[in-house]
Amino acid sequence: MDFGHGAVALVTGASGGIGRASAIELARHGVSVVINYNNNRTGAEEVMSTIRQRGLTAAMVAADVSNPTEVDAMFEKVLGRFGRLDILVNNAGIARDGHFLMMTDESFDEVLKTNLYGCFNATRAALRIMLTGQGGRIVSVSSTSGLTGTAGQANYSASKAGIIAMTKTVAREYAWQGVRANVVAPGFVATNMTRPDRDALMARYGNMIPLRRFAEPEEIARAVAFLASNDSSYITGQVLVADGGLTT
Repeated sequence: MDFGHGAVALVTGASGGIGRASAIELARHGVSVVINYNNNRTGAEEVMSTIRQRGLTAAMVAADVSNPTEVDAMFEKVLGRFGRLDILVNNAGIARDGHFLMMTDESFDEVLKTNLYGCFNATRAALRIMLTGQGGRIVSVSSTSGLTGTAGQANYSASKAGIIAMTKTVAREYAWQGVRANVVAPGFVATNMTRPDRDALMARYGNMIPLRRFAEPEEIARAVAFLASNDSSYITGQVLVADGGLTT
């Protein structure tokens, strides 16, 4: 895949799971990658070490994406280190599941602030940089929960649906200035988020997935990389569903 000479990417929530795999995949294609993390410094260091051991370029920066002040400071650090930003991958996300009438205000707010507000904060900061240069590519990780809703995940589903609508708006507003914005919507993925309930989830949903398995993070990362590359140069405002056929 072609990313352009000297491309720089920031991946939020890159200390594990899809974010980790996306950072490594982008670096594998020669992109200089900035690994964002919030609490999991050890995981971020492992990702950075993995990339650097391959002779590739990576840095890491701590920031809570739900905090706009921390997000702005993070992007200033990216500019200070690399002088440019070509790619943003909005991956940071959390889940706080609970049935609708049992869901607290706190759990609803916490998920929206990290998943949706975090995407907004990072996208806004990235646009300020991209619009002063030659544009850029923004790829946001949503979920099939944002397409269909999922029982017990009103907060998570709402946040992921919001990411899709917001991305489509960004695509419409800034395409003429060279910014493309797209979404990857995974189904079930074998990450730490699903590990505690994986057997139960597979028993409940396995027969609904035509491929009869969960995705590996690397499979989702390849979809992210495609939309972040110049190979998808005529694609913007779209949702690439990677769910093994779950929502077919």
